[in-house]
Amino acid sequence: MSANEILNLIDAEIAKLQQARTLLAGATKKGPGGPLKSSAAPVAKPKQEHKFSPEGRARLVAAVKARWAAKKKAAAK
Repeated sequence: MSANEILNLIDAEIAKLQQARTLLAGATKKGPGGPLKSSAAPVAKPKQEHKFSPEGRARLVAAVKARWAAKKKAAAK
């Protein structure tokens, strides 16, 4: 095999890889078996902030502490 033949094979492989890269860059897969989704114009969703009120946070802390205490008590038996 001459050097020119090897270079031609390499050029052909590069062309195949560039075509595959173009296809992959143009579309992203939504999920397993899901349809392809174009990534050209992503839609920006507004970020929502979820904040606990001080009362809600206190209720959550109390509930978590009670849960931990129950688990600790059950583990000690």
